[in-house]
Amino acid sequence: MACAMADPNRIWTAALIVIGDEILSGRTQDKNVSQIATWLNVQGIRLREVRVVADEADAIIEAVNTLRLRNDYLFTTGGIGPTHDDITVDAIAQALGVEVEVHAGARAMLAGYYETRGGLTEARLRMARVPAGAALIENRMSGAPGIRHGNIFIMAGVPHITAGMLDSLTGKLEGGLPVLSATIGCWVAESEIADLLGETERTHEGCQIGSYPFFREGRTGANFVIRSTDAAALDRCVADLAAALEQGGWPAVTGGI
Repeated sequence: MACAMADPNRIWTAALIVIGDEILSGRTQDKNVSQIATWLNVQGIRLREVRVVADEADAIIEAVNTLRLRNDYLFTTGGIGPTHDDITVDAIAQALGVEVEVHAGARAMLAGYYETRGGLTEARLRMARVPAGAALIENRMSGAPGIRHGNIFIMAGVPHITAGMLDSLTGKLEGGLPVLSATIGCWVAESEIADLLGETERTHEGCQIGSYPFFREGRTGANFVIRSTDAAALDRCVADLAAALEQGGWPAVTGGI
């Protein structure tokens, strides 16, 4: 019997949990949301939800068990370092109902990395701990690997280390078509053209229009971001929206204002 073809129009989704008291306190500004969202889009996966939670086991467990079930993928950042407050691995293991174990491969990676850096101490060995049954995500930046367990990807909080982990995952996750986008801007209050935007979106199947107003130079304007997985449909929607704005007396600026 022939296998059914995968639906090319299926939308693959992901959620992200940013873990860390330092994010919630404002001491550290998170940079991972934008880089993970951008990377996911290239993989054909849409970031649907982001939560920021404290370094508290109950909060991490609740977020993990909610988001892993309603998305194809769940990413977490933060809380996998060598200190006592790095509890992400323990909390996720508890959420999954599995034990925490030292991964032999992770231990070997860390031992090699720290061979000329003071050796593998008990604190550093904490970074080899994983929920039982996990696989590793390569990290060429600092030696400590990320962790994959099912559809959960447990990653570092430091942005350049996260970037390296994402690079090692590139092309390895199943996804759909990447979302393409184009921007046009206009000096107009969005309330004046709300109906025009809605009508344009309705008449261009497969396209979404986001409106982002601003006040600049003593004037009110808005940028419109049009998104679609179909390049031809995107081009048609952009052209028609620009023409409608021009016809209404609001010249459109390609690329936004």
